[in-house]
Amino acid sequence: MKSIPIRLGSLILSSAGLLSIAAGEGQRGSPAEYLGGTLESLSPHLSGTLFTNDPHSLLFQTHRSAIRIPYDRINQLEYGQKVDHRYWEAVLISPLFMLSKKRAHYLVVGYETEDGRQQALLFQVDKGSIRAVLVSLEARTGRKVTFQDEEARKAGKG
Repeated sequence: MKSIPIRLGSLILSSAGLLSIAAGEGQRGSPAEYLGGTLESLSPHLSGTLFTNDPHSLLFQTHRSAIRIPYDRINQLEYGQKVDHRYWEAVLISPLFMLSKKRAHYLVVGYETEDGRQQALLFQVDKGSIRAVLVSLEARTGRKVTFQDEEARKAGKG
C-alpha cells in the first residue's frame, strides 16, 4: 500500500503514521547547531534545524524545543568562518570548540524582543546550506548580512 501524505496546515501526516513539520514545499530546513547566545531557555550545543521559508519568522527547531523569531525583529545578521572577540560579548563558547581545524560556518542572528531587550544567537550552519540561509534571511528581513572578512564574503556569496 502506497503512503499518501495529507497536509494539515503546517503539519504533514502520512498514512504510515509519520508526523513531521513542513518547512514548505520541498524544503527540509538547514541542519544547524545552536552554540550559545543570550537566551536562557536554550542550552548551548543543541543540534536542530533552521527553517527560513516561513514568510513571517525564522524557526530553529530541536527535538525538545523551538525558537521562532519574527523577521521584522531581526536587526543583525553576521556571517563568518571563525569566531572572533566580538562574538564573545554576547556568546560564550567552549575553548575546545576553538581548536577545531575544519572550516565552519557561523551565523549570528541579533534581534529585539517585544519588551525591547536585545538578544543574540550563534549558530553553526551546515556547509551545504549556508548560502541558501543567508540569501533567504536577507530577502525576508530586508537586512544585508555583514561578513566577518573577505574570505567569509566569498564563502557566503559564492
